[in-house]
Amino acid sequence: MMNIALIAHDQKKEKLVEFTIAYEEILRKHTLFATGTTGKRIMNATTLQIHRFQSGPLGGDQQIGAKIANNEMDMVVFFRDPLTAQPHEPDVSALMRLCDVYHVPLATNMGTAEILLKGLQAGFVDWRKHH
Repeated sequence: MMNIALIAHDQKKEKLVEFTIAYEEILRKHTLFATGTTGKRIMNATTLQIHRFQSGPLGGDQQIGAKIANNEMDMVVFFRDPLTAQPHEPDVSALMRLCDVYHVPLATNMGTAEILLKGLQAGFVDWRKHH
């Protein structure tokens, strides 16, 4: 069982909800975390149980970053909106940097997220052994 963070910028929340609906059976087998509004929207659309942190601008990205730094997060799915300036962009950059530093797979779009979850479903979790 993996710890998976689910995050989305406002303009990408609906896409992340659609993603979690499509992959609900895979996600159900793992412990899920999300920033505030995103987690609420996913829980309203699915039967998934999600530990919700603060919203991203209020520190949720940093809370997930702390889990990464403490080796308590295995994967991050973060549907970013690259075309809209985000007021908390430094937090977003720090979260992405932590994923790189601690070798945590990070999907920032639907294509990459699908590949990661299909790999997870197939049992390809060896990256945790190399961490």
